[in-house]
Amino acid sequence: MGQSTNAMLMYGYHLGSDEGGWQIRGLGEYDELPALDWYDPEVEDGLDFQSAAEHKLLADIAGFTEEWAPGLDGYWDRHRAAEARVGVKLASHCSGDYPMYVLATKVITVYRGEVEAIDPARDLAVQPDWDDKLRAALDVLGLNPTQETACWFLCSYWG
Repeated sequence: MGQSTNAMLMYGYHLGSDEGGWQIRGLGEYDELPALDWYDPEVEDGLDFQSAAEHKLLADIAGFTEEWAPGLDGYWDRHRAAEARVGVKLASHCSGDYPMYVLATKVITVYRGEVEAIDPARDLAVQPDWDDKLRAALDVLGLNPTQETACWFLCSYWG
């Protein structure tokens, strides 16, 4: 079993993390997240930040609240369709044990040992609706990043 060492190019907002420091306005006295109606880090059996954020976005933007159960036909097709309606994802970088997050509309991942040609005109052209989708997601999540506008990030992942 080996380690993943990936390069990631993402368009969006860097949100940071608990371990690496949140890149969000309105942090608490000890740089903790502000109170969020969809995430409580103190609940031991609750969802992690990424899972809770994705659950909130699927429910509020795409109206998808279905829970997976064995034998539930078509669940993953409906889930993928809901993700497409949301149009953003919370992508993690840094490491599997200490993830940091980017709320992104576009993620290009190049896996260890691979090479991918990038055509900037095609692959890096910011689509007209990307910034609106990101803003809508930030509003739903109640997050106000320190970044003024979305931008491209080149990130690494080790895990």
